[in-house]
Amino acid sequence: MPRTSFEELLDAGVHFGHLKRKWNPAMSPYIFMERNGIHIIDLHKTIVKIEEAASALKQIAKSGRKILFVATKKQAKDIVDERIKVVNMPYVTERWPGGMLTNFPTIRKSVKKMAVIDKMEQDGTFSNLAKRERLQVMRQRAKLEKNFGSIADLTRLPAALFVVDVMKEYIAVREAKRLNIPVFAIVDTNSDPREIDFPIPGNDDASKSIDIIISIIAKAIQEGLDERKVEKEKDVTVKEKKGEKRERPEGRRTRARKGSPEGKKEGEGESEGGAKPARPRRRTDDRKVGSSTEAEAKTAGEKPSGETAGEKSESEVKE
Repeated sequence: MPRTSFEELLDAGVHFGHLKRKWNPAMSPYIFMERNGIHIIDLHKTIVKIEEAASALKQIAKSGRKILFVATKKQAKDIVDERIKVVNMPYVTERWPGGMLTNFPTIRKSVKKMAVIDKMEQDGTFSNLAKRERLQVMRQRAKLEKNFGSIADLTRLPAALFVVDVMKEYIAVREAKRLNIPVFAIVDTNSDPREIDFPIPGNDDASKSIDIIISIIAKAIQEGLDERKVEKEKDVTVKEKKGEKRERPEGRRTRARKGSPEGKKEGEGESEGGAKPARPRRRTDDRKVGSSTEAEAKTAGEKPSGETAGEKSESEVKE
C-alpha cells in the first residue's frame, strides 16, 4: 500500500517546479510538462521515489542508527523541528556549521561544553562565579544551544543525511559525499539529482509540500523504531526462557540406583510387563565367606588323611 496518493500531493502543490529558465537538464526525467513558463513535476514518479526513500530510512532507523535532517530555509525550519523531534532524530535548522561532518570531533567538543555548563549549574559552582563571568557563560550556553542543541544526542557520524533544499545546503551535501554518507533530498527542477542517492522530485519552496513529504518520512522512521522495539522485547523474552531452561532442564530423568526403592519399583514393573528382572549382584563378602569355609573343609579333610597315613606307618614299623 502506497504511503501517499496522487491527490494528496496535488493538493499540497508538490507538482509545482521553478521557471523554465532556471531548470536543470538533469531533472528532465522527472518533469511532466511546462505550463505558463513553469515546469510541472510528474507526481507518479514522485510517489515511487518517496516509497524508495521511506523504505530505506525505515531500515536505517530499525538498525538503531541516526539520520541527520538539514533544513535551514525559513519555510522548512518549523516543520522539521516539529516533525523530527517526535522521532528523536538530530536536525539542523540554523546555519550549517562548516565541518559538521568532516570535522565531527571538533563539533562534539562544542556539544560537550554545554554539558559542562549544565553540570556547573547543578553542582553549584556556577553561583560562585562573578556576575560578569556568569553572563558570559550564559551567553555562550545560549549560542551553543541554538546551533548544536538539536544534535546533542549525535555521538557519532549519522548513517544518512536528509536535505530539504539541495541548492541551499550544498555544503552539507558535499561533506556527506566526501564521507560516503547516503543523501536523501527533496529535489526541485533547478537542482541536480545526480549528486543525491535518493532524490525525491518535488516542490522545496512551498511549506505544504515540505510538510507532507517530511510527515511521510517521519512516519516511516517511526515504523522502523517500533519494529526495533518489538524485536528487542522478543530477544529479551527468548533469553529469559533460555535462562529458565538452563536452571531447570526439562526432559531429563535421573537414573535411580538399583538398590533404591525407586529402582525396585521399576524392576517390579518391568517383570510384570514381561521383561526379565535384573539379576541381583553377588556380594563379595559372601564369596569370601564361601571360600573360607571351603578352605577350612579342605584342611579338615586333609588332617584325618594325614593321621591315617601316620598310623599306617606306625603299624608297619611294629610289624
